[in-house]
Amino acid sequence: MKGARVGVLTAIAGLGLLGLTACGSDSSGSPAPKQQQQELPAAAGPRANLVAQEVGALGQGMTDQQGMTLYMFTKDSNKPPVSNCYDACEKSWPPMIAEGKELTFTGIDQKLIGTITRKDGKKQVTINDWPVYTYAKDTAPGESKGNGMGGTWYVITPEGKKLQAQANAPASQPPQSPKEPAAPPASANTNSGGDGGYDSGNGY
Repeated sequence: MKGARVGVLTAIAGLGLLGLTACGSDSSGSPAPKQQQQELPAAAGPRANLVAQEVGALGQGMTDQQGMTLYMFTKDSNKPPVSNCYDACEKSWPPMIAEGKELTFTGIDQKLIGTITRKDGKKQVTINDWPVYTYAKDTAPGESKGNGMGGTWYVITPEGKKLQAQANAPASQPPQSPKEPAAPPASANTNSGGDGGYDSGNGY
Protein backbone atom coordinates (compact mmCIF):
# COMPACT_ATOMS: atom_id res chain seq x y z
CA MET A 1 0.00 0.00 0.00
CA LYS A 2 1.25 3.48 -0.85
CA GLY A 3 0.37 5.02 2.50
CA ALA A 4 1.78 2.23 4.63
CA ARG A 5 4.74 3.06 6.81
CA VAL A 6 7.38 0.61 7.88
CA GLY A 7 9.44 0.76 11.05
CA VAL A 8 12.90 -0.80 11.13
CA LEU A 9 14.51 -2.79 13.94
CA THR A 10 17.72 -4.77 14.06
CA ALA A 11 18.24 -7.90 16.14
CA ILE A 12 21.41 -7.35 18.16
CA ALA A 13 23.39 -10.58 18.10
CA GLY A 14 24.33 -11.99 21.49
CA LEU A 15 22.01 -9.73 23.48
CA GLY A 16 18.56 -10.81 22.37
CA LEU A 17 17.52 -7.16 22.18
CA LEU A 18 16.00 -5.07 19.45
CA GLY A 19 17.60 -1.71 18.67
CA LEU A 20 16.36 0.94 16.32
CA THR A 21 18.60 1.63 13.33
CA ALA A 22 18.81 4.35 10.73
CA CYS A 23 18.49 3.29 7.12
CA GLY A 24 20.83 5.95 5.69
CA SER A 25 24.54 5.27 5.28
CA ASP A 26 27.30 7.25 7.02
CA SER A 27 30.61 7.11 5.22
CA SER A 28 32.46 9.18 7.83
CA GLY A 29 32.73 6.33 10.31
CA SER A 30 31.78 8.72 13.13
CA PRO A 31 29.62 7.43 16.02
CA ALA A 32 25.98 7.04 15.11
CA PRO A 33 23.55 9.57 16.57
CA LYS A 34 21.13 8.56 19.28
CA GLN A 35 18.96 5.71 18.05
CA GLN A 36 15.46 6.59 16.99
CA GLN A 37 12.60 4.99 15.13
CA GLN A 38 12.80 5.06 11.36
CA GLU A 39 9.59 5.19 9.35
CA LEU A 40 9.79 4.98 5.59
CA PRO A 41 7.20 4.73 2.83
CA ALA A 42 6.79 1.08 1.89
CA ALA A 43 7.97 1.77 -1.66
CA ALA A 44 11.27 3.24 -0.47
CA GLY A 45 11.94 1.13 2.61
CA PRO A 46 12.47 -2.57 3.30
CA ARG A 47 9.59 -5.00 3.19
CA ALA A 48 8.04 -5.55 6.62
CA ASN A 49 8.80 -8.81 8.46
CA LEU A 50 5.91 -8.26 10.87
CA VAL A 51 2.68 -7.15 9.26
CA ALA A 52 -0.71 -6.48 10.87
CA GLN A 53 -3.44 -7.42 8.40
CA GLU A 54 -6.70 -9.32 7.99
CA VAL A 55 -6.24 -13.07 8.46
CA GLY A 56 -8.99 -14.79 6.50
CA ALA A 57 -12.37 -14.22 8.18
CA LEU A 58 -10.88 -14.11 11.68
CA GLY A 59 -10.04 -10.42 11.75
CA GLN A 60 -6.77 -8.55 12.14
CA GLY A 61 -3.79 -10.66 13.12
CA MET A 62 -0.05 -10.76 12.53
CA THR A 63 1.73 -12.27 9.54
CA ASP A 64 5.30 -12.42 8.30
CA GLN A 65 6.56 -10.63 5.18
CA GLN A 66 5.18 -13.39 2.96
CA GLY A 67 1.70 -13.15 4.45
CA MET A 68 2.05 -16.37 6.46
CA THR A 69 0.05 -16.27 9.69
CA LEU A 70 1.85 -15.93 13.03
CA TYR A 71 0.71 -17.76 16.15
CA MET A 72 1.15 -17.71 19.92
CA PHE A 73 1.33 -20.83 22.13
CA THR A 74 -0.52 -20.55 25.44
CA LYS A 75 1.79 -23.14 27.03
CA ASP A 76 4.62 -20.64 26.58
CA SER A 77 5.07 -17.86 29.10
CA ASN A 78 5.24 -14.10 28.62
CA LYS A 79 6.19 -13.28 32.22
CA PRO A 80 9.00 -14.03 31.83
CA PRO A 81 8.98 -14.66 28.06
CA VAL A 82 9.86 -18.35 27.52
CA SER A 83 9.28 -20.79 24.65
CA ASN A 84 8.22 -24.33 25.50
CA CYS A 85 8.03 -25.51 21.89
CA TYR A 86 10.99 -27.70 20.94
CA ASP A 87 11.77 -30.92 19.06
CA ALA A 88 8.60 -32.32 17.40
CA CYS A 89 6.64 -29.23 18.38
CA GLU A 90 9.21 -27.00 16.72
CA LYS A 91 8.91 -28.93 13.45
CA SER A 92 5.16 -28.36 13.29
CA TRP A 93 5.38 -24.82 14.63
CA PRO A 94 8.60 -23.19 13.33
CA PRO A 95 9.61 -20.25 15.53
CA MET A 96 10.05 -16.87 13.87
CA ILE A 97 13.80 -16.25 14.06
CA ALA A 98 15.30 -12.75 14.03
CA GLU A 99 19.02 -13.34 14.58
CA GLY A 100 21.18 -11.81 11.87
CA LYS A 101 18.22 -10.22 10.11
CA GLU A 102 16.85 -6.73 9.90
CA LEU A 103 13.41 -6.84 11.46
CA THR A 104 10.86 -4.44 10.02
CA PHE A 105 7.26 -3.95 11.03
CA THR A 106 4.02 -2.23 10.11
CA GLY A 107 0.71 -1.91 11.95
CA ILE A 108 2.15 -2.82 15.35
CA ASP A 109 3.53 -0.79 18.26
CA GLN A 110 7.33 -1.04 18.17
CA LYS A 111 7.42 -1.27 21.98
CA LEU A 112 5.64 -4.65 21.82
CA ILE A 113 8.34 -6.25 19.65
CA GLY A 114 11.22 -8.11 21.24
CA THR A 115 13.24 -11.33 21.13
CA ILE A 116 14.14 -14.22 23.39
CA THR A 117 17.11 -16.57 23.15
CA ARG A 118 16.13 -20.18 22.45
CA LYS A 119 18.06 -23.20 23.70
CA ASP A 120 20.00 -23.36 20.43
CA GLY A 121 21.05 -19.72 20.79
CA LYS A 122 18.77 -18.39 18.05
CA LYS A 123 16.75 -15.25 18.63
CA GLN A 124 12.99 -15.77 18.43
CA VAL A 125 10.69 -12.81 17.83
CA THR A 126 8.17 -11.97 20.53
CA ILE A 127 5.04 -9.80 20.48
CA ASN A 128 4.02 -8.47 23.89
CA ASP A 129 6.62 -10.95 25.23
CA TRP A 130 4.84 -13.95 23.64
CA PRO A 131 7.11 -16.00 21.33
CA VAL A 132 5.65 -16.21 17.82
CA TYR A 133 5.54 -19.08 15.34
CA THR A 134 4.28 -20.07 11.91
CA TYR A 135 2.39 -23.32 11.28
CA ALA A 136 3.85 -25.92 8.93
CA LYS A 137 0.43 -26.88 7.51
CA ASP A 138 -0.37 -23.32 6.46
CA THR A 139 0.75 -23.46 2.84
CA ALA A 140 -0.59 -20.17 1.47
CA PRO A 141 -0.75 -16.58 2.70
CA GLY A 142 -3.79 -15.85 4.84
CA GLU A 143 -4.35 -19.45 5.91
CA SER A 144 -4.92 -20.05 9.63
CA LYS A 145 -5.35 -23.82 9.91
CA GLY A 146 -3.57 -23.80 13.27
CA ASN A 147 -5.95 -21.38 14.99
CA GLY A 148 -7.48 -23.03 18.07
CA MET A 149 -5.38 -26.18 17.58
CA GLY A 150 -5.41 -28.22 20.78
CA GLY A 151 -6.89 -25.24 22.59
CA THR A 152 -3.36 -23.85 22.90
CA TRP A 153 -2.45 -22.30 19.53
CA TYR A 154 -3.97 -19.03 18.34
CA VAL A 155 -3.34 -16.39 15.72
CA ILE A 156 -1.61 -13.53 17.53
CA THR A 157 -2.96 -9.99 17.30
CA PRO A 158 -0.91 -6.78 16.99
CA GLU A 159 -1.50 -6.36 20.73
CA GLY A 160 0.01 -9.78 21.44
CA LYS A 161 -3.29 -11.47 22.32
CA LYS A 162 -5.31 -14.43 21.04
CA LEU A 163 -7.37 -13.78 17.92
CA GLN A 164 -10.69 -15.56 18.25
CA ALA A 165 -13.57 -15.23 15.81
CA GLN A 166 -16.47 -14.59 18.16
CA ALA A 167 -18.83 -13.32 15.48
CA ASN A 168 -19.09 -16.74 13.79
CA ALA A 169 -20.27 -18.70 16.85
CA PRO A 170 -23.70 -17.10 17.45
CA ALA A 171 -24.54 -17.15 13.74
CA SER A 172 -24.23 -20.94 13.50
CA GLN A 173 -26.49 -21.80 16.46
CA PRO A 174 -29.94 -20.24 15.73
CA PRO A 175 -30.77 -22.42 12.67
CA GLN A 176 -30.52 -25.59 14.81
CA SER A 177 -32.66 -24.53 17.77
CA PRO A 178 -36.07 -24.43 16.00
CA LYS A 179 -35.77 -28.09 14.96
CA GLU A 180 -35.33 -29.46 18.48
CA PRO A 181 -38.79 -28.66 20.01
CA ALA A 182 -40.56 -30.78 17.36
CA ALA A 183 -38.59 -33.97 18.16
CA PRO A 184 -39.37 -34.63 21.87
CA PRO A 185 -43.21 -35.13 21.59
CA ALA A 186 -42.83 -37.82 18.91
CA SER A 187 -40.11 -39.78 20.72
CA ALA A 188 -41.94 -39.68 24.09
CA ASN A 189 -45.03 -41.42 22.68
CA THR A 190 -43.23 -44.21 20.85
CA ASN A 191 -40.74 -45.19 23.57
CA SER A 192 -42.67 -46.54 26.56
CA GLY A 193 -39.78 -47.26 28.88
CA GLY A 194 -36.69 -45.88 27.12
CA ASP A 195 -34.37 -43.69 29.12
CA GLY A 196 -32.07 -42.81 26.23
CA GLY A 197 -29.05 -43.94 28.25
CA TYR A 198 -29.10 -40.93 30.57
CA ASP A 199 -30.54 -42.59 33.71
CA SER A 200 -28.26 -45.59 33.52
CA GLY A 201 -25.19 -43.38 33.49
CA ASN A 202 -23.22 -45.89 31.38
CA GLY A 203 -20.57 -44.25 29.29
CA TYR A 204 -21.23 -40.69 30.45
